[in-house]
Amino acid sequence: MDFYSEYRSKLRTPEQAVQCVKSGDWIDYTSQLGFPILLDRALSKRRDELFDVKIRGNLIFNKLETVENDPSREHFIYNSWHCSGYERSLCDRGLCNFIPMVFRNVVPYYTHFLTVNVAMVSVTPMDKHGYFNLSCSTGVSKGIIDKADIVIVEVNEHLPWLCGGFDEVVHISQVDYVVEGEHEPLFELPIAEPSELDKKIAASIVPYIQDGACLQLGIGSMPNSVGNMIANSDLKDLSMHTELCSDAYYDLYAAGKLTNARNNMHRNKGMFGMAFGTKKLYEWLDHNPGLSVCPLEYVNSPELIGSIDNMVAINNCIALDLYGQVSAESSGTRHISGTGGQLDFMTGAAKSKGGKAFICLTSTFTDKKGQMHSRIVPHFGGDIVTTPRSETYYVVTEYGVRNLVGRTTWERAAMLVDLAHPAYREELIAAAEKQNIWRQSNKR
Repeated sequence: MDFYSEYRSKLRTPEQAVQCVKSGDWIDYTSQLGFPILLDRALSKRRDELFDVKIRGNLIFNKLETVENDPSREHFIYNSWHCSGYERSLCDRGLCNFIPMVFRNVVPYYTHFLTVNVAMVSVTPMDKHGYFNLSCSTGVSKGIIDKADIVIVEVNEHLPWLCGGFDEVVHISQVDYVVEGEHEPLFELPIAEPSELDKKIAASIVPYIQDGACLQLGIGSMPNSVGNMIANSDLKDLSMHTELCSDAYYDLYAAGKLTNARNNMHRNKGMFGMAFGTKKLYEWLDHNPGLSVCPLEYVNSPELIGSIDNMVAINNCIALDLYGQVSAESSGTRHISGTGGQLDFMTGAAKSKGGKAFICLTSTFTDKKGQMHSRIVPHFGGDIVTTPRSETYYVVTEYGVRNLVGRTTWERAAMLVDLAHPAYREELIAAAEKQNIWRQSNKR
């Protein structure tokens, strides 16, 4: 079949393609490197003729022209499933609203409940079989495309082609319009240099990991610090099953630690749902048959995660209270990021034979005024709970590791006081006594 003729018949300029958008429409930009930069720019130019156009996306790192050019939100209303640092700044300015979720449910939400009038997504150039690859945004993209009334693909010449299990491609026959144009090199997000406290926390976790373990590393310097420490350890034959593939996994591979050889579910395959990092990561991912990108409703399924032997999930958080509740997405009522896949992997790893689920945090943080605060607090008063106390297992600070599974409220309080900074322990004990979760026999 002549797929290139069909391609040419659907080729439009960005300005022509976005003419299909009407006032009141729901538009989807998918996720991170799938963000359609040229289409967003063209759509922003239609600002004065459109009203109440709702846009969804997540983990967008590039500037959103539609949002920045409409501070009144009269024309474009942006919403995110999971905020990047840039989207967090939009929330702070009142230009972005969060959509509560857990990542394994995002596509099912679209399938059963949501409207998508126009889906816009960046893809690789089309291959000879008529397929575009959804690349680093595969985790959510195909489910959104399948629900959309109109599908526009923006060809980004820099995107890596990712090998997949399913739903990693979209065919020209499923596309309404194709847009081409020159793009800047892909956005790069290097791993932040770990602090000394990050390294100390990582050092406490590594002894719990055994040869052949399967790793999930969450977003941030803390989980990636664990990855770096593992890369320099004696561990071997590790596997990858993760929502996000970052530079940490490339570093594990380059160190000879990541082989996927002992993965009892996907032998010799590293499984993930999305990816972002630096150029070395994108080059490693490109056409790599040892890696497999799949939709997040599959990758993040607690049942699948639980069926992987020795699954180790490592995630961080912003704060934790004496009941064991975890907040990883807000600071008070200020929105920071999102639920993401933390709860998915915490639940799944707990089901795994030999599995372990870790929540990591430094015991304190210092605010912009130089004031130190405890991250372990008596109880939450506005913070969003990401992981309920019933799903919290290993907790790690620079003061050690405690396993909260099966522990009473007074046992948990004592364990978490042990993990708190010494300057706040007496204050936390007094609060625990007031909350009736402290036994007088607990050591002080």
